[in-house]
Amino acid sequence: MTKEIYIEKSGYIATLVLNRPDKRNSLSRAMFQEILDQLEQLQKDGTIKLLIVRGVNEVAFSAGADISEFLDIRYAADNAKAYNNLALKAIDALYKFPHPTIAMIQGLAIGGGLELANACDFRIATPKSKLGITAANIGIVYNLESTKRLINIVGVAKAKEILYTANLFTAQEGQDIGLITAVHEPEEIERATLQFAEHLLSKSSVANAGIKKIIQAIVDGENEENDELAQIVLDSFSSADYNEGIQAFLNKRKPIFNK
Repeated sequence: MTKEIYIEKSGYIATLVLNRPDKRNSLSRAMFQEILDQLEQLQKDGTIKLLIVRGVNEVAFSAGADISEFLDIRYAADNAKAYNNLALKAIDALYKFPHPTIAMIQGLAIGGGLELANACDFRIATPKSKLGITAANIGIVYNLESTKRLINIVGVAKAKEILYTANLFTAQEGQDIGLITAVHEPEEIERATLQFAEHLLSKSSVANAGIKKIIQAIVDGENEENDELAQIVLDSFSSADYNEGIQAFLNKRKPIFNK
């Protein structure tokens, strides 16, 4: 049986692959559960320092939630709540993944697909990518967590435009509003994504993991360092990465950080 979600590992990089090409990687309830399960396992894997999320081919990152399930497990309010809770839990696990995350967007990233991409730190796309959130086309109110995440990325006015109009837009338009990090030609996107990933991995994983927590705390409403955040900052000064970074600076060489 073909796995609709699977993980590939290469060195310090894990790639979570959405593998439902016949449905343009539309996300079923079972896939959200599998995403959650896989992310929980990857968090326990000390060898993984970066995560890429992608569709299995160039047709789609993900066309969104599987509409065929709407009249079954998402029709009644109680069923919809259980479904939505699971989807949000999976997306939140991606958002809170402790290391840098990159969404490699080929083709469509619509609705829940774009929601998944927005939970990543970076979004890399091609000129052929089409993006949008089409909840207004089917009478669904977009959830608070993902709306807030969208607003944090593009601002209130653009978030309203994206949600109210339910229009699709290009990767270049997405880059113009800060949603897309970079745009590369289809034949270059895999190489460019891996090159960017390797650049991130050349930096201190201690620093980047801590920076990610600090940024997310600010985005989520923190205005002052709590004890946990203060400890993250202090711990970095006693890390091997800090020692290596200082020695490299003094010796005028590039640091080589242990992973």
